[in-house]
Amino acid sequence: MNGKRLNPHISIDCVLFGFDFEKLHVLLIDRGRYHSDFLHESIQYALPGDLIYMVEDLDEGAMRILKDLTGLHNIFMEQFGAFGNPNRMNSEADQRWLRSIRSEPEERVVTIGYFSLVKMTDYVPVASSFAKSAVWVPVNEVTELAFDHNELLEKALGSLREHMQTRPIGFNLLPPKFTLGQLQKLYEAIHDREIDKRNFRRKIMKLGIVKELEEKQKGVAHKPARFFSFDKGRYEELLEEGFQNFKL
Repeated sequence: MNGKRLNPHISIDCVLFGFDFEKLHVLLIDRGRYHSDFLHESIQYALPGDLIYMVEDLDEGAMRILKDLTGLHNIFMEQFGAFGNPNRMNSEADQRWLRSIRSEPEERVVTIGYFSLVKMTDYVPVASSFAKSAVWVPVNEVTELAFDHNELLEKALGSLREHMQTRPIGFNLLPPKFTLGQLQKLYEAIHDREIDKRNFRRKIMKLGIVKELEEKQKGVAHKPARFFSFDKGRYEELLEEGFQNFKL
């Protein structure tokens, strides 16, 4: 992208969700400090995001920015909204940071939000560009973020929950084989509520989008549970039949 000019008015912010079999996490970056004014300020985390280039479309920009800041690429991404409040970047702390890194820090910026689902065990984020670090934080433990990123996170979580009703995209957060207990934990983490075990298992088996494997857990303190896998073929058959309700 050398020699290509940044668009000072349009940015991309990425909400990356991960799951550790217990909690839903979001990937945050320490946006760094580039001026002596920041020496005594505590770290404030932000969602991975940046301005797009004049020559790239939104999807290209999202993939490039995510790779630039975290090293992650070739992952599921879904656009979930645009955010254009004229005051979204006007706090004093945000303006100081913008003045330290951008040539036109006072320009109004509209951001396009994308959410991504990644298997935490498969991807190790590596901070680069202006990001000083990249860390996974449980969604329920996120404190005040830079700019309007708390709002973006809430909207992304709402979009994820809505998508789960019509497409079983949550399987992007799981390894190829998983237990029904782990699958239930995923749904509980995303929806932030307990789900009745018997009803959950009855509904997931009725849908037929998971298939039972011969293998069971090993080296666990409790009774080993059988592994399952996502049945993509059955899912595609349901779509062809016009089935759209994957609510569990």
